[in-house]
Amino acid sequence: MNIAVRYYTKTGNTKRLAEAVASAVGCEALPISVPVEDKVDILFLGNSYYAFSIDPEVRDFISRLDSSKVGKIVNFGSAAMLNSTLKKVRAEAAKKGIATDDREFHCKGEFKGLHKGRPNGSDLKAAAEFAGRFIAS
Repeated sequence: MNIAVRYYTKTGNTKRLAEAVASAVGCEALPISVPVEDKVDILFLGNSYYAFSIDPEVRDFISRLDSSKVGKIVNFGSAAMLNSTLKKVRAEAAKKGIATDDREFHCKGEFKGLHKGRPNGSDLKAAAEFAGRFIAS
């Protein structure tokens, strides 16, 4: 199974989650500025809410994906206030004809003193375990 991990972060929280996910599935976590060039069965995509939506850079990244190279997207991320970005990511991926898994990982993320220290070690472990379930099945 070929797997890639890409992430977008402004605070470093999602990067830390991406590194835990990548370690669990045996690949490198790369920022969304690095295109997905090889065919992958699963693309783990890390992102968060910024101004009540996914960042325009995440939308642009998804719009540049080649549907013949990406089997499905698995969403993950952290946020201080809002939770899942799955619906937003799914809507963008659908425009490209790329499936999005119903399962996702989300945890609290520190922002301006709120949720201090998150994601923490337990969150990183949970993210790794979440990702590991995709290669175990």
